Order: sequence, then structure tokens, then C-alpha cells
Amino acid sequence: MKKNRFITGYSGLRALAVIGVILYHLDPNTFGGGYLGVLIFFVLSGYLVTDHMLRSYQEKGSYDNKRFYLHRIKRLYPQLIAVLWLSSAWIVLFQRNLLAKLNQIVISNLLNVYNFWQILNGQSYFERFVSNESPFTHLWTMSIEGQFYILWPIVIFLLVKFAHSRKHIFWIIFAFSLLSALEMAILYLRGTDINRIYYGTDTRFFSLGLGAAMAVIWPVEDLRSSIAKRNSRILDLTGLIAFVGMLLMFFSSTMNPQTAFTYCGGMLIFSILTTIMIAIIAHPGSHWNRILTNPVFSWIGSRSYGIYLYQFPVMIFFEDKMTDIGDHATLYHIIEIILILLISEATYRLIERPMGRITWQGTKNYFSHLFDMRNNNWSKKVMAAFVAFVLIIGSIGIAISPTAKSVDFNKTQLAKRIKANCAKQQKDNQALIKKFKKTPKKQKTSKVVQKAKKEAKKHPVNKSYVKYGISQVDLQLAQQMPVTAIGDSVMAGSSNDLKQLMPKAIIDAAVSRQMNVAFGLLSSYQNQGALADNVLIGLGTNGPFSMGDLDRLMNQVGKKRHVFWINTHVPTRQWQDQVNSLLDQAQKRYDNLTVINWYGYSKNHPNWFYQDKTHPTPKGSKYYSAYIVKTIVKNAKF
Repeated sequence: MKKNRFITGYSGLRALAVIGVILYHLDPNTFGGGYLGVLIFFVLSGYLVTDHMLRSYQEKGSYDNKRFYLHRIKRLYPQLIAVLWLSSAWIVLFQRNLLAKLNQIVISNLLNVYNFWQILNGQSYFERFVSNESPFTHLWTMSIEGQFYILWPIVIFLLVKFAHSRKHIFWIIFAFSLLSALEMAILYLRGTDINRIYYGTDTRFFSLGLGAAMAVIWPVEDLRSSIAKRNSRILDLTGLIAFVGMLLMFFSSTMNPQTAFTYCGGMLIFSILTTIMIAIIAHPGSHWNRILTNPVFSWIGSRSYGIYLYQFPVMIFFEDKMTDIGDHATLYHIIEIILILLISEATYRLIERPMGRITWQGTKNYFSHLFDMRNNNWSKKVMAAFVAFVLIIGSIGIAISPTAKSVDFNKTQLAKRIKANCAKQQKDNQALIKKFKKTPKKQKTSKVVQKAKKEAKKHPVNKSYVKYGISQVDLQLAQQMPVTAIGDSVMAGSSNDLKQLMPKAIIDAAVSRQMNVAFGLLSSYQNQGALADNVLIGLGTNGPFSMGDLDRLMNQVGKKRHVFWINTHVPTRQWQDQVNSLLDQAQKRYDNLTVINWYGYSKNHPNWFYQDKTHPTPKGSKYYSAYIVKTIVKNAKF
């Protein structure tokens, strides 16, 4: 068949998809749109499955649904079962904090409804920082694909029966695809929970649908290889434009899943570019099939299913045992990739390929040879014993998981502190913004210091903080400092202490905040006349940023204001050193930038942090706040 001549090009596209997904999970901020690899899988599935079905209807007048379902089960379930039970066995033996709800996760994956489970059981922000991130999070894609494989033969049957022409079928599928993308955008703009949008089958259908619609009007078997050179060049150029567009979106910060553009057209545009790319690869008159065909891409493409399945468990389990990943990010990532590739190769040879050809008779023969005492094939017996061990231990984990106590990380001491602090921030900030324009004229620093020294003797304030390394004079000076602070959850957890020390500070800190939010917040305070001469930034915990982003922030703040930037202590994340190194470079570039070296000050004091090694405890918060205030006082504008 012609189709087999072009499957290598699709393997190349699968390889790019799985590379993108892995890079995204290794560094979701540098590779902001790396998760778009999932969309490539969706578009490919929609195209190949629909093309195959419509070809059968065209040639035979029917489609063998039973054979299709059996093939999908043999192709998908052996590896899925393997990753579920291997991970469950590991959890029982080495990481029991992940036992809670394990039975629900396994069952919902086997029933292809795990994406709905994800919507109802969205993971807390705080779970990501306490070695409690689920190794199964990425499997939501398999449930959506599973639902597609179950329903699509029925959909195509109905379309062929009632829509008749390919033209009508195309427009019906295309219309539903656009409705799906439109629903995603509307739900996002209405403020719907992001889990509902990200994991929803209906909001994700457009990628599958666009691939399917292209298969209707661009069937592989009908594409001619003998076309004019001019048309061949047009195909190649179109492929180049689509491919470059995909790469640009992959690396673009605008495709960060925290930005509105991602949900309001970004994913749709990428899916359209992917659909065009697939169409170009399918055409024998184009050279893109050969361009994407090489031994490396072919190998990765053929193992892409296993690589995708095992990537997250490997990363989660490995990083749980290597809590200093922030100090050895590159080395650990290389080890993770090697482990993923080795496991994928082994499971491809031992599970995916043989199970894809399995028959009932072959299964009977296997077990008869296995239990034949005269058969001395010990490698098979050892492998069978290992499989039995994994099935037993994994099954025990699944069985006992309902008894495992589930910790609600949104109700921990840290989460409650942050929630209370954020509520108080809003109330305090509203009052401060109103008073900000009435602030008295600036005084000479010498006079302010002199006054502080007198007050330190007569009316000491916040005396309990002196033991945390800050002088009474600095505490007095802090009372007079106008500060506008923008930060993430680390600052939010300590904002009550910072506020006590700096009562004139506007503190705006929130959970999961990254650099992209800072520009809008600064503009808002500038427009309200509430951007102080001292600007405190506490961002970097949730991901890195570029020097370009930092330059943009410094230019927005202006040279007349002084910026104080707290560096990061997040040893469980690979970007810790990246953020801190960039801040050190920036401090040399800007005279009005002071980096507050919280990392250096706190790295030898693990007792200052919660289990996540990132957020300060109440005691750590005192040290955090006193150190920050003391540093600001030295360079502050009064």
C-alpha cells in the first residue's frame, strides 16, 4: 500500500512530539509550548484513523469495527497496564505517600476516563513541592485517545450513512472542531477552572477533529506522486512554513499554559499548522517525508508510545530520591532521559511488539512452555517471575490504597497561612493605595536615620525580631519605608511578617505566580500612583525567566526607583541555579538593582523550611522577613 511508504515521515513527527513533551516536563518554562507535542499526537491519530476508515468504506462499503477495537486493545493496553502496575509496585515499595486514590487512578485509566477524574481531582499547587506530584498526570491524553477510538467508528458510520459525500462529512467534522476550540476559549474567558478546560474531551476534540477533517479531503491513497516541479516546490514551501511555525510556537513564551493566548486560539493555530504539516508529509510529491526520515527519528517514533508513558513516572520517582536536583539539574536530566529511553526500548521489545502480534494459540503455547519442567529457558522463567512479582505487589498497592489517608494539601498549615495572608493583603493594599498620594515629601536619609536611632532607644518596635538578625535601628527605619512588593507563594507565606516590619509596604503575592504576571501588576500600580520608589520582587520559585523579561521589568520600573529582587531557594526544581545566576548577572548590569541572597543565607538551615524545602515555616518566615528588610534598609529610598 502507498500508505506504508509514508509512515516513516509520521514517525518523524511522532519523534518531534515526544521530544517536545519530554523537554516540556524537564523545563516547562524554557520550553513553554512543549506540551504542544500532545496536539501532534491528537492530530495524527485523527488523520490516520479517519483515512483508514473512509478508505475501507470506499473500497468495501463497510468497516470491520471488531478488528479495529481488537487492534487498538492489543496496541495500547499492554503498555498501559505495564506502566500502571510497575508504578503501583514502586509506590508500594518506595513511595507510599502516593498510595492515596491509586485504585481510582488505575481504574479510571483502564476505563479511559482518567481525564474526567483529573477534572474532579485536580492536584493542589502545594503537592508539587512535597514530592507528591502524581506519576500518572500525563495519562489523561490516553483517555481522550481511548474515547476517540471507541466512539469514532460509530461517528464515521453515521456520517457515511447520512452525510453521503466527503464534502459534507468534511464540513460537519470541521464545524465541530471549531466549536470545540471556541468552547475552550469561552470557558477560559469566563474563568472556568483550568483543569476543566485543559483535560476536557470536548475542549480538546478540535485537534483530533482537524486531523480527521483533513483525512476526508486529503486521502493518502488518492495523492499522486507525479506532479509538476512547481507544485512540488509549493508543497515543500508550505511544509517549511508550517514546520517553522510549529517550532516558533513550541519555543514561544506566549504558549505558556498560564497565558490566555494558549486557550484563546494558540492551541487551535498549532493544531492547524500540524494538520498542514501532516498533509504535506502524506503527499508523495513533497520531500518532507524524506526530511523527517532518519534512523534516530524512526527509532524514537517507533518507541514514542513507551517513551510517552514512562517519562513522567521516571522523572517523579527519580526526583523524589534526588532532592538536590536544583544543584545538579543538567546531570540529573541526562540520567532521566537515559532511563526513559532504556525502559522504553526494553518494554517495546518485551511488551509492545510481541503483544501487538499476540494470538490465543500463541498465549497457550507460551504458558505450556513456561510450566514445562523439561524446558530450561531460564530467561523466560525469570522474566515471568518478575512480571508475577510486579502484578502481585502492584495489585496489593491498588487494593490497599482506599485505606491510605489522603492529605488535603490545601488545608495544611502553609496553605492556610497563605490564604489568610492573601486575604489580609487585599484589605491592607486598598487602604494603602488611597493614602499613597498623601505621603509626605521625602526626607534626607541622614535625618531619617538620626530619627530612627532616637526612636530605637525611646520607643523600640518589633523587639521579638531582633533575635532573627535585624537591629532595632533597622526595624525603626523599616517603619518608614514605602515599598511595593510583588511575589509568589514564598512571599505570600511570609507577607504577614513583612507587613509587620514594613507597615507602609503594598504587598501583592500569590500562589503559582510567574514573571509574566509582574508586568501587568506593575502597570496597575503605576496607573494608580502607588508604585513606590522601592520595588521588591520575589519571583522565580515557579519557573525561570529570560534576561529579556528582566530587562523589560527594569525598564518599566525606571532608573529612579530601586529594585530589590529575592533570589530563589527551591532545591527540588531544576531552575533554581538558572534563576539565581541570571539575577547575579543582572545585578552587575543595573546600578539600581540589589539581589537579596536568600538562597545563600538559608541554604544551610533546612529547619527553616517545610517538607517542600521551599516555603519557610513560621520560624523560617521570621528569618526570611528580617533578612529581606535588613537588606532593603541599606539601600532604600525614604
